[in-house]
Amino acid sequence: MRVGSFVLAAQFPGQGQGEALHRAVRSAEVAEEAGLDSVWLAEHHFVPYGTCPSAITLAALLLGRTRRLRVGTAVSVLPTAHPVALGEQAALLHLTSGGRFSLGVGRGGPWVDLEVFGSGLAAYEKGFPESLDLLVRWLREPSVAADGERYRFREVPVVPRPSESLAEEAGPGPEVVVACTSPASVKLAAERGLPMLLGMHVGDEEKAEMVGLWRQQARAAGRSPDEIAHAAHVSAGVCQIADKRTDAVEALVKAMPGWLRQGLEAHVTVDGRHRSMRDPVAYTELLCGLHPVGTPRLCADRLAATSERTGISRFALLVEGSGDLAATEENVRRLGAEVLPHLG
Repeated sequence: MRVGSFVLAAQFPGQGQGEALHRAVRSAEVAEEAGLDSVWLAEHHFVPYGTCPSAITLAALLLGRTRRLRVGTAVSVLPTAHPVALGEQAALLHLTSGGRFSLGVGRGGPWVDLEVFGSGLAAYEKGFPESLDLLVRWLREPSVAADGERYRFREVPVVPRPSESLAEEAGPGPEVVVACTSPASVKLAAERGLPMLLGMHVGDEEKAEMVGLWRQQARAAGRSPDEIAHAAHVSAGVCQIADKRTDAVEALVKAMPGWLRQGLEAHVTVDGRHRSMRDPVAYTELLCGLHPVGTPRLCADRLAATSERTGISRFALLVEGSGDLAATEENVRRLGAEVLPHLG
């Protein structure tokens, strides 16, 4: 089992954006010290829900500051990025880090980002498969041309090529993980043999169903039994550790609703469509019930149970739910020292 942290660089009420980013960087540095496997970085634009606008840029910083930790994006939003530019950045990080970089990509939402970056609503509604395929080709082939609806260009060489890594353990290129929230996105990932990143808003039963659907669709697409069996899906969640479960829940219920309320309300749709917002308190309580929130033993048992029920062995856990730097660092250290040993 491989346990990592999920970093949103969340801006809690009363905090500055620099404070949120400093906490994000420190939590990743402490994650390496604590023996965690990885850190996964979120990306958002124009909202305090997350103050990191470029997960791959922050990943570059953290890869430079660490020596062992795997660093991934969760996710880089493809509709607002050119897949070739993102592929070049991913290849660069793969090569220079000795294979410690993972590229998580997703479709994002119908936000005003699409207007600001000029990609338009079509990039979100129907352009994701084309962008994903072009990105994967860039990371796997020596030269690439495109003749799609959105991208058209003559054949050009891939420089730098991910397969040129001097580190044997780096493999042929960075892994690509796809954020999946619907059967359509599960099918998309499965057909391409790409592992999934499953969100923290769903529980074990739904995640198990999505893994089952992925396997079914991967078999139908002709993926090998070995490839299907070893697909390294990632489960996102929340982790808060305390000597008593009530204390862990209290820490999150005190801090997270204020962050969620101001963060989620700040999202603006590109076309004025109505969107409903989750009740922040109810959502926080839901997360506390779904994920490892409580004593170290309870957290370890919860992770083990999720892995057994879903078949997922990689975790990206939100550790900054208290909104406090010192408390976040302590949470990460306890995760490494008091939870990981129970997981083997």
